Amino acid sequence: MLRIILFIGAGSFLGGVARYLLSQAVQSSANSSFPWGTMVVNVAGCLLIGILYGLFERNHVGNEALRMFLTVGFCGGFTTFSTFVHENYALLGDGNFLHAVLYPVLSFALGLLAAGIGHLIVRNI
Repeated sequence: MLRIILFIGAGSFLGGVARYLLSQAVQSSANSSFPWGTMVVNVAGCLLIGILYGLFERNHVGNEALRMFLTVGFCGGFTTFSTFVHENYALLGDGNFLHAVLYPVLSFALGLLAAGIGHLIVRNI
């Protein structure tokens, strides 16, 4: 278990650094206030996690440490949006259409509400 956690931690570190570098590079060249850097990172993360899970399923990769390093670690550090999108993809693939609709809608609505509550808490301290 500790070995897997260390692999995830290493992947998270590298993914976080990659997210920062790519986001900054894109945003600085965009000359816009639109968050192009974050959007590019999120879409790239979705593409990467799709490729990784596709490869793992196709090739039946059994190395759990490698899978955890790349998906939970690197992709999770790069962007949690990629995991979110893949979970929605899996819900659709399983034919669970109600959850595939509820999950993103509730995640966005509750996340927006939570962010607003967080701002209110800080303003009232």
